Amino acid sequence: MRQGVRIAAAVIAILFWVGASAASLEEKFQPGAPYYFENFDPAMKPWDPGQDLNLEEVFKNYVYYEIIFDKSGREITVNHYLQNRKERSDRFLIRPDRSLEAK
Repeated sequence: MRQGVRIAAAVIAILFWVGASAASLEEKFQPGAPYYFENFDPAMKPWDPGQDLNLEEVFKNYVYYEIIFDKSGREITVNHYLQNRKERSDRFLIRPDRSLEAK
């Protein structure tokens, strides 16, 4: 009986943590606005883009990433820049567990 209660509490805690983590992305990043980062690792689980850079920091970097969230908050476009020129663009779905799936 007690083990069942512990398992239920653990499941509720995990669901709360996953829900809180997903909400934090939506709260932190405005849909449609570009955000700039030094690194991008789509294999990170749960995925978190980290701290975004301001424009001065971005243009000093040789390599950087521009990430744009869609209106739903479930998809991102990642533009890879090399010497301030866009090299490629990739799209990813953000899964409920905050892992990324290439589109």
